[in-house]
Amino acid sequence: MSPRTTRPTSTPGTTGTTGAGSGTTGTARAELIADAALALLVERGMRGLTHRAVDERAGLPQGSTSNHARTRQALLEAAVRRHAEREMRVLTPDEMPAALGGAAGPVDALALALHRYLTRHPDLLIARYELALEATRRPELRAFYDATGSQFREPLVAMMRAAGSAEPERHALSLVAWCEGLMFSCAAGSYHSAVPTLDELRRGFAELLRGMVGDLAPPPGDGPGAAG
Repeated sequence: MSPRTTRPTSTPGTTGTTGAGSGTTGTARAELIADAALALLVERGMRGLTHRAVDERAGLPQGSTSNHARTRQALLEAAVRRHAEREMRVLTPDEMPAALGGAAGPVDALALALHRYLTRHPDLLIARYELALEATRRPELRAFYDATGSQFREPLVAMMRAAGSAEPERHALSLVAWCEGLMFSCAAGSYHSAVPTLDELRRGFAELLRGMVGDLAPPPGDGPGAAG
């Protein structure tokens, strides 16, 4: 394991928002509100997420968040939607099936996406865990959360199918479970002080994928991009 990259002090995209939102309108204001909500989830947890707190965190006049999202459910949905948009930029799941151009393609794509998340955007994980736990208590949020998350599962299923998996749905679940366990351990669990290097992630993915679909990935160190 390598030394942990210093964790950002606020959710990316929200630093310095206090006092900066009074002139924003439309889409920009909606994103500002949702980004502020995600930052509050990281800093204070679910109890700290209130309409008034979002106004203060975003630097908006009091009542701005209520005008945009009148209920707590609407505010949570805005946070889930914005989180998915930002997570999509980090993980780029649309590139996963295209990564199969060579034997090491899926390994490199998955390792790079996970390493980028763990080293540059760990606070997005904390926000996601807060939203996921709240979804277990709110059936109306559960349905919205699951529908939003489906856009990340489908590319993985497509990748496993293209890799020759006889059971792409089951193998995609195993892949997600492996990634989720590693991310939780490094963001909030016992490995919070260190993350795997990019090479260690490649080796881990190679071992996992070989176990599921055979010779998809070469032995660690033998394929393109195996070093560093």
